[in-house]
Amino acid sequence: MSAMTINDEKVLLVMTNCPDKTVALTIAQNILENNLAACVNVMPEIMSLYTWNGQQEVTTEVPLHIKTTKQAYPDLQALIHSMHPYQVPEIIAIPVVDGLPAYLQWVQEQTGLQ
Repeated sequence: MSAMTINDEKVLLVMTNCPDKTVALTIAQNILENNLAACVNVMPEIMSLYTWNGQQEVTTEVPLHIKTTKQAYPDLQALIHSMHPYQVPEIIAIPVVDGLPAYLQWVQEQTGLQ
């Protein structure tokens, strides 16, 4: 069975970076309370280098890896954007093209997609 028949890209991995653990946990808890994801991984701090307003920046951030569905994504994106302190937060979604069928089904069930 191919990945496309298992998942049809209904499951997404969404990534965002938060300025600290407090913000990351607050966003993660709100995501789960609103059934917008099955699981949120709060990762260890990372160092981020980027250009903002013409200046090179170096900072530490706390990444979130969020397992959700394409159907829940618009509300998830809106929630993250409304709670995030950054003017332009990274919110990117990557289609999951394959995975353990039972896990993919669980993600879909947790976000109301059956």
